[in-house]
Amino acid sequence: MIIWLASYPKSGNTYLRSLLSSYLFTEDGNFQLSSLKQIKQFPSVSLFKKFGVDTSNDLELVKNYMNVQNKINLENKNKIRFMKTHSGFHDINGYKFTDLSNSLGVIYVVRDPRTIIKSFANHHQLSLEDTLDKMLNFSTLTEATIHSKNNDERRITHMGSWASNYNSWKEFKKLKKYFLIKYEDLVSDPEKNLIKILSFIHTLGKLDFKIDNLKLKNTLNSTTFNEMQKLETEQGFPEAVKDKEGNNITFFKYGPKENKPDQLAKNFKDKIEREFKNELKELSYI
Repeated sequence: MIIWLASYPKSGNTYLRSLLSSYLFTEDGNFQLSSLKQIKQFPSVSLFKKFGVDTSNDLELVKNYMNVQNKINLENKNKIRFMKTHSGFHDINGYKFTDLSNSLGVIYVVRDPRTIIKSFANHHQLSLEDTLDKMLNFSTLTEATIHSKNNDERRITHMGSWASNYNSWKEFKKLKKYFLIKYEDLVSDPEKNLIKILSFIHTLGKLDFKIDNLKLKNTLNSTTFNEMQKLETEQGFPEAVKDKEGNNITFFKYGPKENKPDQLAKNFKDKIEREFKNELKELSYI
């Protein structure tokens, strides 16, 4: 069954996946780029092609969301499979994103939208104005990663607005299959919050839970922002995207200290606070 690692783009999903892949998919807890491959993105063109889906248009992908998830679960009987997504839990053209027969639960990473905008703009080479427009409206996102071959890995993600993405996944909360983690809390106390997340995973899977303290220590030490930034400089980061000239755009560019709400221009800050007032209050961001 699938446990979704869901979030709006640039909200800390990669950090969460790095922590989980280091602890769960390495022998000693030391982060490796290869271990990230254990947690694939959904939707992914290559994944749909694997199961014989016509990927020539986005509607065919949407129509086969559930079909592909069912096949993933059949391949991984009695096993937990983690899937990353930036999709909202929305119906698209009447087709569901997922359901309880395919999903064990969701870990949702939320981040203050006043700090997302700068990172999103850099990652997708957009102006702050265009980025804010995407965040405010029901949007799709199309991107291709460095390892794309002839755009085969180009992804179309129906992410919605920042608020709709966040609110949509609360459906799992009613069933006690929902874990909300604020990116800011994950950064400020990764040990405490990673243990909580691991406990949630084991509870969903009805598994015995015991922390391996050495693996935990190595995981935390090898996945700091500085360590990830250093790794990208030395080896590149496969999930980074390219600009129009074909140059790699730095993925780990703005650390938490370089990207705070009060560093955002007042006109953008005011609009975000006005449009997302309810969610920001609910999350204690304002």
